[in-house]
Amino acid sequence: MRFVLLSLTVLATVASYVSAADHEDVKVEVTNPVECSRKTQRGDKIEVHYRGTLAQDGSQFDASYDRGEPLSFTVGNGQVIKGWDEGLLGMCVGEKRLLTIKPDFGYGNQAMGPIPAGSTLIFETELMGIAGVKKDEL
Repeated sequence: MRFVLLSLTVLATVASYVSAADHEDVKVEVTNPVECSRKTQRGDKIEVHYRGTLAQDGSQFDASYDRGEPLSFTVGNGQVIKGWDEGLLGMCVGEKRLLTIKPDFGYGNQAMGPIPAGSTLIFETELMGIAGVKKDEL
């Protein structure tokens, strides 16, 4: 019995770390691969440059590049949309990804500024840094 409970616990833990690339609500395309030994993990404070567009017509709704300053947040902590919390895990500094995020992992059926309710979002992302990680650890 103890073995069965331990097995179920391990299985649940492994299932919670399934890559966002395997999830139908978030499509991850690595557009600039980078090799590193230290990739982003849940709880890391990261800096990300991004450009967000609507899948329906390609119109841009936001871009940190335009402001000249990346967005800083803790990944996997609910500070950003779920598609980002999942789609930016396992990333190396300097890596670029294209995230296609369906509404359930974006803003759902709620309009958000220039983003209509029920929108599929496309983000060009670039990881600029992981707080507290020295360059020689990357």
